[in-house]
Amino acid sequence: MYIIITICIIVSLGILLNYLLGYNKHQIIIDFDERYTDVTEHSQAIVKKLAEQGKVVELVGNRRFIIDNKHYFFTERTINIGGVPMQRTILVPQKDNSVY
Repeated sequence: MYIIITICIIVSLGILLNYLLGYNKHQIIIDFDERYTDVTEHSQAIVKKLAEQGKVVELVGNRRFIIDNKHYFFTERTINIGGVPMQRTILVPQKDNSVY
């Protein structure tokens, strides 16, 4: 019984970790070398990076983008990679476009 509970906990933690790091379906992940504290500068860096990748990007405002005719909201997380904190940008697709 303890083995089953332990396996369930490990699987649940793995799923939670994937969610927190942004490895969900249809999300766009960008890791920048710089750390952005200003949302406007961060948004401009996102537009530049995605344009370099050949995507059509429009900044709608308030952390919202239209990328290749799909609506996205951006969030950021600080993660540790090799003991070094890094800012990870996660663009999450929006299902309800009426918030624009």
